[in-house]
Amino acid sequence: MTGLWSELFSFANYGELLGLVRNSILAGAVLGLAGGLVGVFVMARDLPFAVHAISELSFAGAAAGLLFGIGVVEGSLVGSLTAALLIGLLGSRARERNSIIAVLMPFGLGLGILCLSLYSGRVANKFGLLTGQIVAVDNPRLLSLLIICGIVIAGLLVVWRPLMFVSIDAQVAEARGVRNVALSIVFMVLLGLVTAVGVQIVGALLVLSVLVTPAAAALRVSASPLLVPVLSTLFAVVAMVGGIMLALGGSVPISPYVTTISFLIYLACRAWGALQNRPSKSARVATTA
Repeated sequence: MTGLWSELFSFANYGELLGLVRNSILAGAVLGLAGGLVGVFVMARDLPFAVHAISELSFAGAAAGLLFGIGVVEGSLVGSLTAALLIGLLGSRARERNSIIAVLMPFGLGLGILCLSLYSGRVANKFGLLTGQIVAVDNPRLLSLLIICGIVIAGLLVVWRPLMFVSIDAQVAEARGVRNVALSIVFMVLLGLVTAVGVQIVGALLVLSVLVTPAAAALRVSASPLLVPVLSTLFAVVAMVGGIMLALGGSVPISPYVTTISFLIYLACRAWGALQNRPSKSARVATTA
């Protein structure tokens, strides 16, 4: 048991190791900020599984980039944007969208596994695409992540109000001249961008813990259009940075720490929401009377 604990949490020479992952901590914080904001619309538009489909194509693109030497970041972006545009253009209705997602997910995963099986380089590079890597954020990759997340955040701020309007009530929004299809494509592109950078940090299999779980947790404690984005970004940043800090002291990938923190936040918010919605004793007495 002691050996298992030391594998998960070992803080020997922690200060020295901390200096090696400054880029990862900054990347995690920025990714949490962008992912938390995007997650609000992922939940509002009922797109959690679309995130999974995009991450699978992003994984396939990254694996192809690794195999053919064109770059993991470039391949990941191509895969994510391809999936996002396909879902945005062809999945205007929920039923069509679900069918497209169901087709893309196994295709992307299968293609990615094929590329990784043909890749003869380091095994750590293969494993990291699925489960994330803590020390893989060098200066060029950090710069690309900051630029992409900056584009995502700026894009969301520009379309925030009409996108929220069409996400809540598409029919009324279209009647008032809001272009639903155009906004959907714009959002899917932004979602594809943030998914691509998320795959590089937490891996393709667990990117939902950054783009879905924080927003789902925030919606459990509030319905405020102002508070939900704040809580979602806060939860995502805590999960990302906290996961990196814990993973630094262990010998396992970063993703189990990030997903565990994110899940615990969700459970706490769910419990808090249940307590807040539970009627008081006096109210129950008045109701039964």
